Amino acid sequence: MDATAQAGLSSASSELLQRTLEIWQAGGPSMYAIAGVAILMCGVGVNVLLALTFGDMRPRRASTIREWIESPESIEDGGLPALARTAATSADAAAIEPLFDEYASRRLEPLESQLRVMKVCVSAAPLLGLFGTVTGMLATFDALASGTGGEQTMGAIAKGIAEALITTEAGLAVALPGVFFHYFMSQRLEASTDFLANVQSAATEALKGPTQTELA
Repeated sequence: MDATAQAGLSSASSELLQRTLEIWQAGGPSMYAIAGVAILMCGVGVNVLLALTFGDMRPRRASTIREWIESPESIEDGGLPALARTAATSADAAAIEPLFDEYASRRLEPLESQLRVMKVCVSAAPLLGLFGTVTGMLATFDALASGTGGEQTMGAIAKGIAEALITTEAGLAVALPGVFFHYFMSQRLEASTDFLANVQSAATEALKGPTQTELA
């Protein structure tokens, strides 16, 4: 890329940044609340995504579950592999369910709580946008009531309308992707819950005899 192209790209980036800042400022105080909700929503969603992608709860093949149950080395791995092996070699079949319930309470319930927080953020974003819409319209009506119809009055009216529209758009821009992101993460969590149930079922079957450890 030559110097002219680089200068043009830098100029375009500066103009875009300046325009973004102008829009942000025109949105009024509600924009800060919407931004805070967006940051919280994304942070919680990414945390859940990482936990379900790289943690013990990510779904694995049935053959992997069999390896956990049949291999003594899985005890050394800790986490869900160790739980599966311990449950499959337990002397008391009734003790299996409490083991998995305790594991689910430690690993799944915090993620469920975070998804509830994420859902609240998704619902709050458009409401904050609506709040900005109301304050913008109030500013517009105030300008109409107190102005004399000159250029200053028209500027105040335009500022109020801009605040009303920008905050509405910002709230929807945060909420719409959040809806799909929350749905995606809910499906991932449901798959992990089903996977944990499969591991528990396999461990229970293993106690009935070596020939019944094969998964359906």
